[in-house]
Amino acid sequence: MKKLTLLYAGLAIAATMGSAQAQMRIEISGVGSNQIPVAVAGFANEGVAPQQISAIIKADLERSGAFKVIDAGVISDVNNIDYSAWKAKGADALVVGTVDALADGRYDVRYKLLDTVKQAKISNLDKAVTAQFTRLSAHLIADDVYFKLTGIRGAFATRISYVKQEGRNYQLLVADADGEGEQLALRSNEPIISPSWSPDGTKVAYVSFEQKKPVVYVQNLITRARTVVANEKGSNSAPSWAPAGNKLAVALSKDGHTQVYTVNVDGSGLRRVSNSNGIDTEPQWSADGQSIYFTSDRSGGPQIYRMGADGGEAKRVTFSGTYNTSPRISSDGKTLAYISRRDGNFQLYVLDLASGQEQRLSDTTSDESPSFAPNGKYIMYATQAGGRKSLAVVSVDGRVKQRLTTQAGNIKEPTWGPFMQ
Repeated sequence: MKKLTLLYAGLAIAATMGSAQAQMRIEISGVGSNQIPVAVAGFANEGVAPQQISAIIKADLERSGAFKVIDAGVISDVNNIDYSAWKAKGADALVVGTVDALADGRYDVRYKLLDTVKQAKISNLDKAVTAQFTRLSAHLIADDVYFKLTGIRGAFATRISYVKQEGRNYQLLVADADGEGEQLALRSNEPIISPSWSPDGTKVAYVSFEQKKPVVYVQNLITRARTVVANEKGSNSAPSWAPAGNKLAVALSKDGHTQVYTVNVDGSGLRRVSNSNGIDTEPQWSADGQSIYFTSDRSGGPQIYRMGADGGEAKRVTFSGTYNTSPRISSDGKTLAYISRRDGNFQLYVLDLASGQEQRLSDTTSDESPSFAPNGKYIMYATQAGGRKSLAVVSVDGRVKQRLTTQAGNIKEPTWGPFMQ
């Protein structure tokens, strides 16, 4: 948890430079198939902490769509549980816990996950945390519940980044996966686009127009130091991190028409890897670092291709529809997400790369910038409704949908951060 704590601490320091006041509101629709019934009790004495741990856990589990959350009231005696009673209430599992204020100002957060059928403990955690990490401790507990009951790693304790625009004011923001804890990484009077998380979660690459042209930067979220990675003649855009964290793929027009290049994180070692007479852009590394997916109009209209990380022959990946852009690949390398224009609508699709089966996931009409959760089970993207841009999240099976909105400004360009160790 060292890197995760360090990142949160760094962002807390960064907050002194200002943060957006309006937090995001989440609307949830749809549920997953075969929801797991789990009762979540109020943690004994949790009122001493600045955050209500149990409420955050409930919200995380409900938002996932994987659980039917049963309110268990407050259970003070967590060592004497009537398993049969909770099973009779329809709960297959029960979450209980306690919070105690320590003499050094920290809070001792303890939790147990109990199996009501086997009448046994499934898991437990015990962490002493400072006030600023009480929300994080709740997300970590929700992650543990998600993993223990589904076998899939939870992503509640991860971070997201996105751009908020209010007039000519652009802010690059970082927040918890639920939109809370919003912190400012960069403010500019010029557009900020295409943020991309480093694999270790401590840096974000992005494109800023503050020099009156698109330039690629990498910014350390802890120290706030930033580096110019690509400032060539023409356009510098679409940064994507290699899984090893040592390189970026970028789209540059330095040689006349936009092509894909790779570059070291310090800006050295620039190398062209795509070679066509058309436009090659929006590169994305595969999870194993062996391939780069990208958008190209070499076949007449924009389609998605794949080539080796060092270049070479490019193979077309998308064939349905005449306009497919913004490739994103899941962490297991099995699913491609992208934006496709069909009947004049720009919508989020996924493609099973093994079977070739395609599925539309969104019911909105102006979608852009998809980004997978690090567990591959959800996709965040930007969309537009009611004249305002907002963020949305959908499960990869399309069953669970969330909308994240703010009271002021447009939010767009989302990118979902990695798991933190």
